[in-house]
Amino acid sequence: MALPKLKTSEYILTLPSTQEEIKFRPFLVREQKILMIAQESEDEKEIADAMSTMVSNCTFGVLDSNTYPMFDIEYVFLQLRSKSAGAKVKINVMCPDDNVTMVEVEVDLDQINVQMTLEHTQEIVITEDIKVNLRYPRLKDLNELNVIDGGDFEQAINLLHTCVESVVSGEETIHRVDMTKDEIVEFIDSFNIEQLENMMKFFETMPKLRHVIDVTNPTTKVKGEVLLEGLESFLE
Repeated sequence: MALPKLKTSEYILTLPSTQEEIKFRPFLVREQKILMIAQESEDEKEIADAMSTMVSNCTFGVLDSNTYPMFDIEYVFLQLRSKSAGAKVKINVMCPDDNVTMVEVEVDLDQINVQMTLEHTQEIVITEDIKVNLRYPRLKDLNELNVIDGGDFEQAINLLHTCVESVVSGEETIHRVDMTKDEIVEFIDSFNIEQLENMMKFFETMPKLRHVIDVTNPTTKVKGEVLLEGLESFLE
C-alpha cells in the first residue's frame, strides 16, 4: 500500500520590485535539510545557493535569484520563514543610548517590508551631459564577490562595475551589452571622489528589508529606536 501524499498550504505574497502576486508554500523537510547543511558548512556561497534553491522550490519555480533583485529574494525568504517556523522571532539588539547594553526583543516577521529612502534613484548624474543607470544587485552578483579577494572598498567598486546597466552621454545611450568590462572599469576609475560617492549612495539608499523597533535600556531606562536592515538582522 502506498503512503499517503500530504497536502501543503499555499499562500500569496506581493513581490516588492514589481508588485506581482506570487504563490508560495512553506519549507518542507527537504528544504530545511538543504539549509541546515549549508549553515553547518559556514560557507557564504553554499548558504546563498541554499537560499536560492529554497526560494525557487517554494515559489514553484517562478523566482530565479539570478534575475530578481536581492531585496526580492530576501523578502520572499523571510515570508517563507514566517509561514514555515512562525512569524515571531527573538533577536538581540544594542540599546542606542549607550551602544553597549544588549536587549532581547520580539519581532513579527509579517510586519517587515522592503523600504527605500525618498532620495533613492537608479539614474545617477555624473556631469551635465553624462548619467549612469544602475540595476539592483542580485544574489549571483554577491556570490561572485565572495570569491574575489579584496577589502570592503574593492568589493564595493566591483559591485558597482557589475550593476552598471547603461550610460547616457548627451543624446546617446550606451547599453551594457555594448560595453566591455575593461571599458566599465576605466570609466569608473576616471570619476572624482564626489562622483563616486554619488554612485555609492545608490547602494546605501536602495530598497532593503527595513524595520524600526522600540527598545528600553534596562539599565538606564532610556527609550530609543533601532533600525534593522537586511535579512541577517531578522534571522539571529
